[in-house]
Amino acid sequence: MDEIVQSLVNHIQFSSKELSLIVLSALPITELRGAIPLGVLLFKLHPIKTYFLCCLGNTLPIFPLLMFFGKVEQLLKRYEFSNTFLQWYLAKVKKQTKVIERFELWGLMLFVAIPLPITGAWTGSVAAFILGIDRKKSFISITCGVFIAGVIVTLLTLGGHTFYSFL
Repeated sequence: MDEIVQSLVNHIQFSSKELSLIVLSALPITELRGAIPLGVLLFKLHPIKTYFLCCLGNTLPIFPLLMFFGKVEQLLKRYEFSNTFLQWYLAKVKKQTKVIERFELWGLMLFVAIPLPITGAWTGSVAAFILGIDRKKSFISITCGVFIAGVIVTLLTLGGHTFYSFL
């Protein structure tokens, strides 16, 4: 995973660190879980600035995913390779949706808020689509989850940075 993130950082270097963070936060591989540590530790940006930039970037794909995932799904089903990947991904997402099915919008927010692999805004948006949850309510729930995840990742980043500075 570190190699993937480093490769992305090397290839996505815009004129500003801020724009790089927004783009990295919008990508499904890094989201804000990867971008916040980069902003604070590598780019040396203020943690609050990093937090808001990464939350902004991570919320950008939510609305398009909620609105257009059905059309993208239909397109991907046309081709064997993409359909195989799509079915694998949807099955993986479906396995993760138990908390969402049980607690609905609160579960969706919690699902996105917990900073673990395959629990971010992208997967939350796809899960909301799969479960047929109202788009507007899903958007609000996922966005709240993103902001909570941002706080958690920022605190973990600062805590880890502080811990390692004592060594």
